[in-house]
Amino acid sequence: MSDRPPELGWMRLFVEVARLGSFSASATLLGLTQPAVSYQIRRLEQQFGVGLLRRQHRGVELTAEGERLLEVAARAVGDIDALARSFRAEAQRPVVRLRTDYAFSALWLIPRMDGFRRLHPETDIQIVATQRLAAGFRDEADVAVVFGTRAEFDAVGTLLLPERVVPVCTRGFLDRNGPFDDPRQLAGSRLIHLDAPLPSPWFDWRTYFAEFSILRDAPAGRGDISFNTYSLVVQSALSEQGVALGWKGLVDTLLSAGMLLEAGPSLDAADRGYWLVPPRSASAQSEKLSTWLMNEAGKVG
Repeated sequence: MSDRPPELGWMRLFVEVARLGSFSASATLLGLTQPAVSYQIRRLEQQFGVGLLRRQHRGVELTAEGERLLEVAARAVGDIDALARSFRAEAQRPVVRLRTDYAFSALWLIPRMDGFRRLHPETDIQIVATQRLAAGFRDEADVAVVFGTRAEFDAVGTLLLPERVVPVCTRGFLDRNGPFDDPRQLAGSRLIHLDAPLPSPWFDWRTYFAEFSILRDAPAGRGDISFNTYSLVVQSALSEQGVALGWKGLVDTLLSAGMLLEAGPSLDAADRGYWLVPPRSASAQSEKLSTWLMNEAGKVG
């Protein structure tokens, strides 16, 4: 007798023969011939070296060894069937793809995602975040949330979060380095910058101060720090490294929790911000996600 176990296909055949008590009925159910089923059972008995079935005039019944094997095989077949159903259900679940940047996904979207899952438990969401979306992003997403201007996206999208910034820092940093009652005092403090191409597509410290007619000289000696992703800018501010520009909508939860404080006047750019851009061909899933995003954005004060 070989020590190698038989191929797994025997399990379902043996379970059905044992359940139905008949080679013929099992053959019909499995789409086989009766001799083929009988042959496979004989091979199985040879492989195990024991008799598994007692052949009777009107069917078959299990031996003691067959009962023991059935207990294991039936459980395995049941588990495999359940796993197959799970695979099929997962393959059939609708998936909606959202493309956006790191800041929006980390600071705005993820803290709110449980709300979408509760509202649409039948839909899976795939979030693809990049530093900046490349041309053709609409062909690679069901929904996109992208930062830009009205001139760029008004024809295809809806303004989700208008740009509004406010200087932010921790209470500890403010107590040690403030107060900042005037933007000119901010200009003399240690600032945290987000790297951006020039001219910046969003508010940076230079354009922020320019709104108050303040020309800040080179930051040498103040210990300014720069990052290429906004999540790191926020983390640096939380670590009391300096004052950062906080985008409303992205830092609201940190402000409401008292983890960050407003450290200066806010500025608005009504024609600039995060835009909700639908796919070229809408679907039921993209509509669900778009509606939810608009509703959530409407809750932001």
